Amino acid sequence: MAKIVRLEPISQETAIETNGNLLSVLINKDLDVLRECGGRGMCATCHVYVNEGMDALSPINRREQRTLEVITSCQPNSRLACQARVLADGVVVQLPPGMYINSLQDIEVLIGRRAEQNLLHPITGQVLVEEGKLITRSMLKQLETTTTFKIGEYFAQSSQV
Repeated sequence: MAKIVRLEPISQETAIETNGNLLSVLINKDLDVLRECGGRGMCATCHVYVNEGMDALSPINRREQRTLEVITSCQPNSRLACQARVLADGVVVQLPPGMYINSLQDIEVLIGRRAEQNLLHPITGQVLVEEGKLITRSMLKQLETTTTFKIGEYFAQSSQV
């Protein structure tokens, strides 16, 4: 039997089969989710907040807990959409403000524009460029020296644990 999940702040409801994961809800709504680890709970690019119905989701497993621990924007109601399975009605998901990026080259094409939303680091969730800020070449150079994008290394390390 299908369960109803509500997505905020876009105010949309969608049906999902019992035991389906929240990631499938996001994908079905054509939301841009990177899914860097292929839904294995290791990359945090499907990080969401559960405003209501945490008890209507599957419990957090060890891998998900370890991944959530490295997200700087993690809250007590944080979940990875790929790991959270819907068991009952009443789930309200808050989508994080911002867009995860794969590499600094993703920002480079935006030089000279204002960020339409926060641009977030794919692993830590750290805000790299705030919404409304002008993206400049000097900002990109600063990010290059202070931010590492070693996603492949991170996945390799995580899969060995």
